[in-house]
Amino acid sequence: MLGRDFLSILDLSPAELEGVLDLALGMKRDGPGARSLRGQTLALIFEKPSLRTRTSFEMAMHRLGGHAIYLNSHEIQMGEREPVKDVARVLSRMVQAIAARTYAHQTVVDLAEWASVPVVNALSEEEHPCQAVADLLTLRERFGNLRGVRVAYVGEGNNVARSLAYACRMAGAHLSVASPHGYELSPEVLARVESLPGEGRVTQVFDPHEGVRGAAAVYTDVWASMGFEHEIAQRREDFRGFQVDAALMASAPSDAIVMHDLPAHRGEEITDEVIESSRSVVFDQAENRMHAQQAVLALMLGAAL
Repeated sequence: MLGRDFLSILDLSPAELEGVLDLALGMKRDGPGARSLRGQTLALIFEKPSLRTRTSFEMAMHRLGGHAIYLNSHEIQMGEREPVKDVARVLSRMVQAIAARTYAHQTVVDLAEWASVPVVNALSEEEHPCQAVADLLTLRERFGNLRGVRVAYVGEGNNVARSLAYACRMAGAHLSVASPHGYELSPEVLARVESLPGEGRVTQVFDPHEGVRGAAAVYTDVWASMGFEHEIAQRREDFRGFQVDAALMASAPSDAIVMHDLPAHRGEEITDEVIESSRSVVFDQAENRMHAQQAVLALMLGAAL
């Protein structure tokens, strides 16, 4: 993936996805070693607030010997003070890569179109590919091999679910997405999953207990992502029964792990009891954002070649 954009999990082949995971595991175990990005700089364009995404990208660049510059929406006012295409071309003269955390996916696409340096999707309304890589890294650490691992995702078929669906298909894992009616993965996404190379299966169900049955990992996300907070009252009603609590976990195998991409709204999509239990790996996931993005950046900028 040298010099290429990473806007979607779909930008990787199954072999490339496995290569990213291999490198991330090696870097986590042994450190970055000689794979250095010394003298290279990553621009971080953030329209949304962040804890894990910003810190993990900055630490990834630091551990690789490079540097990151944080640019929030108030500073550059991209699309208002100056157009996206100008921001892309200016930054391309000064940095070696751009990571963008945006509301509209089209903003990331436009940055990639006009930038002459690679662009990473650090989250958009359409996908969260870096999170999916960290999720697979966490699963592989736990189970050794992703092929045949059963994952249950309980919640909306949102950007996190879409990226996870594509990634599981290519990695050979089996994903069951349990959503209330009206919040499921779209037919277009399911058709795209089916068109991808890989041995994994993705199934949409509407009963969370059915979804978690036989799962090695139970994953959930907030009921209202950033930008949808105004819908929270309706969503609390619509998602009634979809909370990952002790009763739902009783339908899963007793050794199933619990995953969440954070931040968690404890008492809504997941209970404090479950997220603090010995089955929870949510903080492993959070740490693995750094290791996953370190591997992505190293491969993208040539340090691992």
